[in-house]
Amino acid sequence: MKLSDFDFHLPDDLIATRPASPRSSARLLHAEAGGIADRIVNQLPEILRPTDRLVLNDTKVIPARLFGVRHRVGEAGATEAKIEVTLLEPQADGTWSALVKPLKKLREGEEVVFSSDLTAILEGRSDGQGLLRFNLTGDDFDAALAEAGAMPLPPYIAAKRPADEKDKEDYQTIWARNMGAVAAPTASLHFDEALVAALQARGVGMSFVTLHVGAGTFLPVKVEDVTTHKMHAEWGRVSETAASEIAATKAAGGRVIPVGTTALRLIESAARGGSIQPWEGDTDIFIYPGFRFHVTDGLMTNFHLPKSTLMMLVSALMGQERVREIYAHAIENRYRFFSYGDSSLLIP
Repeated sequence: MKLSDFDFHLPDDLIATRPASPRSSARLLHAEAGGIADRIVNQLPEILRPTDRLVLNDTKVIPARLFGVRHRVGEAGATEAKIEVTLLEPQADGTWSALVKPLKKLREGEEVVFSSDLTAILEGRSDGQGLLRFNLTGDDFDAALAEAGAMPLPPYIAAKRPADEKDKEDYQTIWARNMGAVAAPTASLHFDEALVAALQARGVGMSFVTLHVGAGTFLPVKVEDVTTHKMHAEWGRVSETAASEIAATKAAGGRVIPVGTTALRLIESAARGGSIQPWEGDTDIFIYPGFRFHVTDGLMTNFHLPKSTLMMLVSALMGQERVREIYAHAIENRYRFFSYGDSSLLIP
C-alpha cells in the first residue's frame, strides 16, 4: 500500500479560508448506496433516521499560538528577538511542550514575554520542541492565554492569512467544553443551535466523547509504505454514559455515525475488543484500508489533504476506488476543502 495511492490534485482556490455562514449552510456531499447526492448540512435531519446516533467530540481548542519577545543583555548590549510559540500539550511536571520559532534564539533559563500578564521560561528541549514553564497556572493561565493567544489555524490556512478574533468563535464547536485541543474537530464546526434542535426533533441521538486533537493531525506521512507510518498519540475519553448509549444504539439496530475522524478514531480505540467500552488514555490508532470497524456505520467528515492519514481512514471505511469517485465529484463540483470547507456524509 503506497503513499501515492492516496494522492490527488487539488486546485488551490478550493481551499477554504473562512467557514460558511451560517455554519449549517455549508454543502454536504452525501455518498450512500453507490450514489452521490449534493446536499446542504442543514438537510441532515431529513437524511438521517430517528434510530441513528451521532458521536460528537466535545474537546475545546485553546488559543495555542503566541507571539512574544525575548530580551537579552550581552556584550553587544541589550538585544531582543521575536519568538513565535505553538503550544502542543501540557506535561506532567507542569511545563508545556511547544513548537518554538526560532528555538535557536532562546537559551534555557531565558524568558519570553507574551503580554503584561503572561510570560514563560524555556526549561529544556526535547525532539526539536521547547519545554516552557509559564508564570501562571489554572484559571489565571486560561484567562491570560485567551487574551494573548491566537487560534492555531492549520498551516494551509495560516499560509494564506493570519488568525484573527473571528477565528476564536469560528474555529470552536458550539459544544466545546473540555479544554486541551490545539486543532478543532472540524466536521463539528458545521453544527449550529438550529441544526441541533432539528436533529433532536427528528429523534437522532447524540453522544459526546472527548479527544484532544494534537498538532500531529497535520503532520505529513513521510514513508512510502504507509503501513510503517507511526501515528502521533492523542488523549481521549469515552465515558460510561457515551459507551452505553452507543452500545444501546448498536443493539437496537441503529447506525452509529461519528462526526469527524477524531470521534471515529476514539470510539474504535474503545472497541478494540469487539464492542464499545468506557475508555480513557492515549490513542495512536492508525486506520488504513484493511481495518476492521467494530462500531462505526458511517462518518460525517470534511475533505482531507492528499497523502494524509485521514485520506487513508476514509478509504478504509469506503474503499479506495469509491473515495476516488467521491473526491473527483467534489473537485468537479467545486466543494470547499479542509478545515473551514464543506462536509460529506459517507455511508459504506
